[in-house]
Amino acid sequence: MKDHFDLTGKVALITGGSRGLGRAMAFAFAERGARLVIASRKLEQVEETAEALRATGAEVLGLACHVADWDQCDALFDAAIAHYGRVDILVNNAGMSPLYPDLESVSEALFDKVIGVNLKGPFRLMARAGTHMAAGDGGSIINISSIASLQPSPHAEPYGAAKAGLNALTESFAWAFGPKVRVNAIAAGPFLTDISKAWDMEAFAARAASTIPLQRGGEPEEIVGAALYFASAASSYTTGTVLRVDGGSRTG
Repeated sequence: MKDHFDLTGKVALITGGSRGLGRAMAFAFAERGARLVIASRKLEQVEETAEALRATGAEVLGLACHVADWDQCDALFDAAIAHYGRVDILVNNAGMSPLYPDLESVSEALFDKVIGVNLKGPFRLMARAGTHMAAGDGGSIINISSIASLQPSPHAEPYGAAKAGLNALTESFAWAFGPKVRVNAIAAGPFLTDISKAWDMEAFAARAASTIPLQRGGEPEEIVGAALYFASAASSYTTGTVLRVDGGSRTG
């Protein structure tokens, strides 16, 4: 099975690749031979992660990109093609879910920002990458969704709606670009990334005890198994799928 997960020579483009789940996936892909493009809004953070990856011997291109901006998505993909000549794996990982006191307080700007980062940007990058892959040797697109897309998400309604849209795009793009391109999604549960530093961890632990069978949040490295499965030949007969990686989370 080791060969099934080999990514030697593949080019992987990961948005939100400078920290959290994106960083964990970048290191895992590099370890298995992939060449990388990592992108995030803040170039300084991207370069820090890129240097850490290069220290392991990986080939990495680090770029700044705000995925809610259509033109920046195009520029990111064009830069990846200009540098490597191909993209074999796209991971739409960049996401955001700003807090708000109540639903009436959700501004149009906040709503548009959440939809832009979580849905519009991934749509554009999937369209560019899928077209490129289908015309060439094929490839894999991985969308990082959320359990908020599958169950009630109090205090994250625009985010849950955007991720539900991403699930729908996952299935429709699987049809659009099959049979050469596989398109799948990972519905991530609560992961203990940088974002979790703002959580009330005592309250989270109490909630996890009754709503998550594993009774804890995930560590970033625990996304790696699912990501490698979808990125590699191991998932050669899997497309249009949304896989939950959430500790069994349910709204209790």
